[in-house]
Amino acid sequence: MPYTGLRLLAVHAHPDDESSKGAATSALYSSLGARVMVATMTGGEAGDILNPALLQSPKASRDIAGLRREEMAAAAATLGVEHAWVGFVDSGLPEGDPEVETPSGCFYRTPTDIAARTVVHVLRTFRPHVVTTYDEMGGYPHPDHIKNHIVTMRAIELAADPTANPELGEPWQVQKVYYNQDLSMTKWRTIHEALLADGLESPLQEMIDGFEQRGWKRDTWLSTRIECAAQFPQRDRALLAHATQIDPNGSFFSESREIAKKYWSTEEFELAIDHTGRPAFDRTQEFVETDLFAGVTKDDGTKVPDEGVLEKELGL
Repeated sequence: MPYTGLRLLAVHAHPDDESSKGAATSALYSSLGARVMVATMTGGEAGDILNPALLQSPKASRDIAGLRREEMAAAAATLGVEHAWVGFVDSGLPEGDPEVETPSGCFYRTPTDIAARTVVHVLRTFRPHVVTTYDEMGGYPHPDHIKNHIVTMRAIELAADPTANPELGEPWQVQKVYYNQDLSMTKWRTIHEALLADGLESPLQEMIDGFEQRGWKRDTWLSTRIECAAQFPQRDRALLAHATQIDPNGSFFSESREIAKKYWSTEEFELAIDHTGRPAFDRTQEFVETDLFAGVTKDDGTKVPDEGVLEKELGL
């Protein structure tokens, strides 16, 4: 298999995030021989039941944490990935200041270096060549997503330091770090404009306006796009496995995602750290990569070519 020996770690805040952000990419690399692991920071205990069909479920009301663990196992199996629970408590989504309104003991309130310890252990035992996580705004400003960014980046730094936490394993230097950018406004505006150009009504204006009104703006660099449309059905099945969180008849699943599949066949990432030794890219140019593993040195010392491997495998 072309990606045998390569390892990708995707760090997410809650169960279901792995199926809505970068899921088709994870499934693609797994299908091509890479080991792919999802690490989930929290158990999703604070998540509401968003699927009307489960509102009267005794199990959902009695043991939402246990049910979400079952859903996560089903989603991981669907994507063909390994999974690790990091073990923190869901902080919830407060309406006001998370410093004040999140509960004591939750992930958001956990000191960063303490929260990073388990992730350092995952990094040093799984030894990923590439890590994906969220940008400093969390992709969107959920406190657990923001904390996910802070903790993951700190853990990557500590994992490479031979003087830091030697009891957690041998040091490991991650070669590349990416931010998931599935929620980039570039993507959704492009789809919105394509719908209008085709003379169709767009359901995306409200979402775009909502992001802008909340000030969720960032100078996002879409450095890397992965052609993974063939894995979209697999991604959708994984998301539906999180039945408490996904209403299959709701607009997010049935409308927005179907539209996106028609007009946008890729998943996007932002290259945040590159220790491969390649020259730095021009950040004014987008989509300069088509492979998260481009330039990575394998354990046997061989190097993944900068471009072309994934396209060849996909027949592009």
